[in-house]
Amino acid sequence: MVDILDRVRNKALQSKIVTPEEAVELIKPGMTIATSGFTSSAYPKAVPLALAERMKKDPFTVNIMTGASTGPEFDEALASVHGIKKRLPFQTDRTLRSQINDGTVDYIDIHLSEVAQLSRCGYLGHIDVAVIEACAITEEGNIIPTTAVGNSASFIQSADIVIVEVNNAQPLEFEGMHDVYLPLDPPNRLPIPIIHVDDRIGTPYIPCTPDKIRCIVPCDIADHTRSLAPLDATSQKMADLTIEFLKREIEAGRMPKNLLPIQSGVGNVANAVTAGFVHSDFRDLTVYTEVIQDGMLDLIDAGKLSFASGTAFSPSPEGMARFFKDIDKYKKYMILRPQEISNSAEVIRRLGVIAMNTAIEVDIYGNVNSTHIAGTQMMNGIGGSGDFARNAYLTIFYTPSVAKGGAISAVVPFCSHVDQPEHDVDVIITEQGVADLRGKSPRQRAKEIIENCAHPDYRPLLRDYFERADAKTNHAHTPHLLDEAFSFHQRYLETGSMKM
Repeated sequence: MVDILDRVRNKALQSKIVTPEEAVELIKPGMTIATSGFTSSAYPKAVPLALAERMKKDPFTVNIMTGASTGPEFDEALASVHGIKKRLPFQTDRTLRSQINDGTVDYIDIHLSEVAQLSRCGYLGHIDVAVIEACAITEEGNIIPTTAVGNSASFIQSADIVIVEVNNAQPLEFEGMHDVYLPLDPPNRLPIPIIHVDDRIGTPYIPCTPDKIRCIVPCDIADHTRSLAPLDATSQKMADLTIEFLKREIEAGRMPKNLLPIQSGVGNVANAVTAGFVHSDFRDLTVYTEVIQDGMLDLIDAGKLSFASGTAFSPSPEGMARFFKDIDKYKKYMILRPQEISNSAEVIRRLGVIAMNTAIEVDIYGNVNSTHIAGTQMMNGIGGSGDFARNAYLTIFYTPSVAKGGAISAVVPFCSHVDQPEHDVDVIITEQGVADLRGKSPRQRAKEIIENCAHPDYRPLLRDYFERADAKTNHAHTPHLLDEAFSFHQRYLETGSMKM
């Protein structure tokens, strides 16, 4: 293990090394704390644990903004002592989710690409303290991130003071994997000069002047990433359908043989689709995404990945061990950027990204609900799916056709909450089939989705709804019987099932 003094290369800063308990004395009730962290990667651990202990003895709340979700040492620890008043922009913690849905926590669900600029321009409130995980601090006082960049660079720029948590559990070999570039805000913004996925346009560290760093906290707690569920038949079928669909796109002359840069969401479906690429004929693939997961390591090992750009490296614990064992090999294929660059509309549109994300439900006209259960209960948040959906060359959404053992149809007459409107959705894939919505009117989309994506148990019900709506509205542009459309969701709330 490398000594903490060897990681803090600026000698003057070594005098600022303190315990987590000493560091959290800088945090006062009502402050806004902005931190590193993106999908359970690179979030501070020692400082929030110490803050939670302090809150047990002297209850108070703070406002928290991050890159995305964090691990149990952060969101769970602070939520368990009711220490969070406001939280943004994304979370996945069960305890915190419960407090969001009972009104205890004010939750702001924002497109991830927008957080840094909104923060810099003052719309999200003043940042009092930035708490940033690092694997080292350079001789000049600049910060070398670990498994994610997220919003760290922007938060450091905006915060009054910075607490750096230097994590000995993160290998120093992460140095060199990052490309930190902060755009200027309007009206001074310039084009982001990324033309190819592997272009480097910034610095391998987060710029920070030493006098802004108030204290440095040693930590030896690893990222708490999640294991992936075994590949099931539903995910495998969606992966197979994706490969077949993309091959047809190549045959139609709409894509090169090595496809366009791929973006995939987080979780088991995303990894199943990536696994499908591993076993396909595709080669020389590129990735422009948010989160790099296990499947990207598989593509590297299979000799099929040229390069992957993201903002976070968040594999399973098994994937992380695999990465650490061969880090010099894998890091040659990866780069981590600030999330306003990884999720930049400009860059996504320029590169022609293929966006692949998951939905909670889709409706027969192609609207997508990514965030709410029955229109009211927040799950996690929109994350970056909207950044990619609106701007991608091709936007695909995935969902199993049913949930809860078939009691709920994921294809409904009208989404209970709309995150991605039908204007942004090109293709929907369930284990039942593929609905290509491009160039189709709403009534044509409805037939395509019902016949190709809905579960056979629910197709008669959806057909009946559409046909009656179409007749009753005299073939309106988007036929709906709104009372009946929302009765699907009401039935679920009352009985736990959408079945008649």
